[in-house]
Amino acid sequence: MSAPVNQITRLIPSFQGQPPAGAEKADGAHFIELLEQMIGSVNNFQSEAAQAQQLAATGEAADLHQVMIAVEEAGITMNLLLEIRNRLVDAYQSLIQMPI
Repeated sequence: MSAPVNQITRLIPSFQGQPPAGAEKADGAHFIELLEQMIGSVNNFQSEAAQAQQLAATGEAADLHQVMIAVEEAGITMNLLLEIRNRLVDAYQSLIQMPI
């Protein structure tokens, strides 16, 4: 595989690995916006999966595979968000435990 994996851009559409051009905000402002985008994206994946499940339950969904893919994507994005949260909490606890 010669192509890099760029799936993070599906979770955070505006993520390019660098701050936006007008990043004159406070240091944490860009990080907060990034987290808000991630949470919104996970919410969108969850909503799409719920809608696909509803269509499958009513018999309107033509392709069960697409329903299962939407559900798995929602689960994976939620797990990614939870893992990021866990890492942030661990980093915070490490900082708190540092001697002054």
